[in-house]
Formats: sequence, structure tokens, C-alpha cells
Amino acid sequence: MQKREGENSVETLKSGSDALFILLGAIMVLAMHAGFAFLELGTVRKKNQVNALVKILVDFAVSTIAYFFIGYSIAYGVDFFSGAEVLAQRNGYELVKFFFLLTFAAAIPAIISGGIAERAKFNPQLIATFILVGFVYPFFEGIAWNQHYGIQAWIKTLTGEEFHDFAGSVVVHAVGGWIALPAVLLLGARRGRYNKDGNISAHPPSSIPFLALGAWILAVGWFGFNVMSAQSIDKISGLVALNSLMAMVGGTLAAWVVGRNDPGFTYNGPLAGLVAVCAGSDLMHPLGALVVGLVAGGLFVYMFTLVQNRWKIDDVLGVWPLHGLCGLWGGLAAGIFGTKALGGIGGVSFTGQLIGSAMGVGIALIGGFAVYGTLKIVLGIRMSQEEEYEGADLSTHRISSSPDREPNW
Repeated sequence: MQKREGENSVETLKSGSDALFILLGAIMVLAMHAGFAFLELGTVRKKNQVNALVKILVDFAVSTIAYFFIGYSIAYGVDFFSGAEVLAQRNGYELVKFFFLLTFAAAIPAIISGGIAERAKFNPQLIATFILVGFVYPFFEGIAWNQHYGIQAWIKTLTGEEFHDFAGSVVVHAVGGWIALPAVLLLGARRGRYNKDGNISAHPPSSIPFLALGAWILAVGWFGFNVMSAQSIDKISGLVALNSLMAMVGGTLAAWVVGRNDPGFTYNGPLAGLVAVCAGSDLMHPLGALVVGLVAGGLFVYMFTLVQNRWKIDDVLGVWPLHGLCGLWGGLAAGIFGTKALGGIGGVSFTGQLIGSAMGVGIALIGGFAVYGTLKIVLGIRMSQEEEYEGADLSTHRISSSPDREPNW
């Protein structure tokens, strides 16, 4: 009897510790959404700062509803239509697990937000958020993380190993970035950004301090994003933490050098490295993670410049290079630096990573074109010329970020 009671107390301690562990991760990733908001606020022009703040918050609320009622069930076959007594079992671990995975899902519209800034209508974007978080994102999430449709088993049969994405380089970041690309293309460039004579109008960041604050908040929260992806305290790995750190540092240094000391590039560098290391952070040697970060930082600066200046695609925050391309690089890098030959733990194949990553990109592109293409036809997704000129703050929210006049009364 005493032995059974002892076993029960150990189980209770374990489930309580796991619930606390993943709750802390959820809180850290929730805080990252403040980082998304301030990164966008600091990058866009002053007349669109309020819009950035409101959009990220309301997008998160809409994402929660979509994921709670639809998306989580699609990805994991779990719903919450049970009594609270059932839901609270194991210290409510399943509930905080939902909270944790929701913060990942809500990153999809937060990523897209930066690409479509300064000219997208507010309400159609909320509809897009609901559809993407409710249906498109969890479809691939279920494939990658919950063995849906036998695709992981097929990849393992074909390549010897399953597609491996520990913390979402592809599932979250690449998918978000590649959904954003069709949205940016369908919206078109901001008015006046590219002139008929071929010249480009510079739109410098409105606030480097706010941009830097957003990047710092994201970088700190990322250690919850990556480390807590273990989802239980007995699977925690310091290797994930150190690899995240090394990739962050590598991304920073590469972006600083390649970006020629530009502060906007420098502060996006750590984010590029962290995006790329997510997939293989539990497998790589820290030196491998450093190389992954260095490549990601350089890749972001080079591709951001190419996309904006040569291809004339007006991706305001560079979310396709940052999340789409660096996320794709991270998925492939896990299959390179995760191998034992390069100091990794193994259990991963490059071919498997290539197939899984390509599948994520394909689903994101199809989903992005379908959702934003339909909304463009049915509702319209772009503000009018007058609204865009006035700025989303005044045209949508009726207030600027720092009103110049106080009322007389």
C-alpha cells in the first residue's frame, strides 16, 4: 500500500513538473509575440506603428479560437469537449501542451504580418489568419509531428529515417514564410516604393530602438521555443540550448559583416540563425550549429537585398528570406550537421529532410495562393490609395502612435 502511494506521488510530481515545464515554454513563446509586434513596429513607417501592434494581438486572439476549435483537432485528433474534471487530469498537462503548441501556430500570422505590412486590409487578414491556423498549418503539423497519412513512415521506408524537425524550422518558420510570399505577391508593392524610371524609394525603419527591442524579445523567448519543444522535463537537453545560442551568435556575426554594420540587418541576424537551428538543435554539435547560423545570417542579408532591389518584391520585413528561406535551410541543415559524420547524434537523412522540407514548402505555397487569392477576389485585401497614403494607423484605428495634439478640454 505504501509502495503504491509512493508510486502515485512520484507520478504526480512527474506530471506536475512536466506541466510546469511546458507552461513556462508556452509563456516564453507567448512573449515572443511581443517581439514580433515591436520588430514590425520598428521597421514600418511611423504612420503604421499602431496597426502593427493591434494586428499582432488580434491575430493571436483569432488564432487561439481557430486552433482551439479546429486546428488542434486536425493536427492531433484531440478536442476539449469534455468536462473540466477530465481536462484537469495529470495536472492539466494536455491543456498546457495545447497552449504551448498554440503559440507556435499563432506564429504563422505573426510572420505573415511583417511581409504584408503597410497596405493590407485589417479584417480580411483576420479571416486569412483563421483559415491558415485552423486548416492549412495543422494539416502539415499533423504530417510532420503526428504521423498523419503515413507520410513519415513512407519517408522512413524510402530514406531510412523520418523527416526530423525538432522545433519547427520547416513546420513553423518555412511554412509561415512561404505562405507569406503569395500574400506579398498578390498584394503588390507599397505605392511609391518602385518608381517607373526604375528607382527605389527608401523606406528606412521608423525606430531602430523598437526594432532592436523586438529582436531581443524574440531571441530570449526562442530558448523556450526550442528547449521546451522536448515537451517533458525528462527529455530536456542542454545541447538544444547551446546549439540555439551558437546559431544565434553565428547569425548575428554573419549579418553584421555581410550587411556592412547595418543595424536592421544586424538585429535580424540572430533571428535568421535561430530560425535555421530549430530543426536540428537536438542533434547537431555546437560547431555545426555555429556554421548553420553563419550561413543563415549571410543568406538573409543577401536574399533580402536581392528580393527588394533586383526582383522588386516588397516584402517589408523580409519574412520570406528570414523565415521561408532560412527555415528551409534549417530543415536541410539538420540532415547535414545532424549526421554522425559531422559530429551530430545521427538518426537523420539528408534525403528525408529534403522530401519533408519540400512538402512543407509546397503545402504553404498552395495554401497561401488559395487563401489570399480567394480573399483578393471576394473581399479585396489591399487598402485604398487614400488609406495607404494616410497610413493604417489613422485609416483603420483612428489614432497615431504619438498624437501631436492633446485635446483642449
